[in-house]
Amino acid sequence: MKKLFLAILTTTLLVSCDLISLKKEQVKEEKPIASVYEVNLYLKDIASLIPSNISKKDSVVLVKGLINSWAKQQLLLRKAEENISSVNNEKINNLVNDYRESLYVNGYKERLVKQQLDTIVSDNEIANYYSKHKENFKLNDDVLQFDYVYFGQDFLDKKETIDRFKSEKEEDKIAIEDQTINFKSYRLRDSAWVSVDYLQEKIPPFRAEPKEKLLKISKFIQKEDSLGVYLVAVKNILGKTQTAPLSYVGPRIKQIILHKRKIELIREIEKTLINDAIQNKNFKEY
Repeated sequence: MKKLFLAILTTTLLVSCDLISLKKEQVKEEKPIASVYEVNLYLKDIASLIPSNISKKDSVVLVKGLINSWAKQQLLLRKAEENISSVNNEKINNLVNDYRESLYVNGYKERLVKQQLDTIVSDNEIANYYSKHKENFKLNDDVLQFDYVYFGQDFLDKKETIDRFKSEKEEDKIAIEDQTINFKSYRLRDSAWVSVDYLQEKIPPFRAEPKEKLLKISKFIQKEDSLGVYLVAVKNILGKTQTAPLSYVGPRIKQIILHKRKIELIREIEKTLINDAIQNKNFKEY
């Protein structure tokens, strides 16, 4: 029995020593790296601001800079709190409370909107909105429609493909479309309107071309580089200040419609909240 008691006592002492040692290590780990008056800065507070792949020398410089920035902020805050009048202090507290309330309210509204907003906008809705507000959609940039194909320098049917691309015959257009699996890239019979910037980004050899040169209807333009051959046909052009085509502004109209729905939904939510509060006698006017 005596041996058992000694064993328990020894175990308890060892555990106690381990706990004391652990607490000492924790205290050691939590030692501040800087302090301003009674406010402490710990390494964990700035750890996320230090890149993992930075050298030890750069890390020291960065940490020193972060400490100095933190210290300046704390000192300025201290002086501001000491010198601000009670009137201004109350105003600041009111602003903080207003901001806090707006964060809660807006967060709640956004959650309700996310749950209840109908995000499906039909093509008919977009077309109707465009028809009613067409005068509001003027182009800020020149836009165009174009076809193009891109194939490698080792492409076997190079001459035949060029001849077909130039042709206006339907059978030649179909033949080109049947070859698309052999092209590196292509855009054929696409009715979407795009900016000249898009064309230049899509086709590297055109990046050095003046935009004015590309803004001309052309059945055939051929460009080459070390990688391959680019064939381009500019089909249609619309200039600045002209009415933007529906296909070009469709995505923008969709966002406008969704925004209007969101505003209407929020109004309905607020109206329902007021009515429910009145009905449940949680809101009274005196």
